[in-house]
Amino acid sequence: MREGEWQSEEQRRNDVKMLDHSVQTIEGDKTQLDTHFAPSSDIVPFLDAVEGLASKVGAKTEIDSVNISVDHTGLLVSMKASGNFDNLYKFLTLLENSPYEIEFISMDLNKEAVIDTGDKNVKISKWDATLTLKLLSFVE
Repeated sequence: MREGEWQSEEQRRNDVKMLDHSVQTIEGDKTQLDTHFAPSSDIVPFLDAVEGLASKVGAKTEIDSVNISVDHTGLLVSMKASGNFDNLYKFLTLLENSPYEIEFISMDLNKEAVIDTGDKNVKISKWDATLTLKLLSFVE
C-alpha cells in the first residue's frame, strides 16, 4: 500500500469516527425533537395521549374522526369532551400546552344540564364540548 492510499484510508477512518461522535452528541436532541411530531404510523399514541390528558383532569373524551387535512398540512381530529366547566377548561389548557403543535379549528362549548347533588347550596353543571383540532406537527 502506498503512503497516499494509507493517508486517505486513515482520513476516511477519522471522518467516520467524527461522524459517529456527532451522531451520539445529537441523539438526545433528536429524541426530544421526535416527541413533537406524530408520524402517520404512530397516530394511536397521540390519540391515547389526548384521552390521557382528559382523564387527568376528570373530563371524558370520545374521538369522532381522524383525517388528513385537505391541504395535507396536518391531521384533523374531531372529538367530544364532557365534564364540568373546570374539567374542560383544564383539558383545553393541557391540550394547548402539550408537546404537539396543535391549532384549534373549532370549538363548541355548551352547558347541558345542572345536576342536583342533594345539597340545596351545591349544584354541578355538566358541560359538553365539540372540538376540531389540527395537529400541525404531523408527518405524513
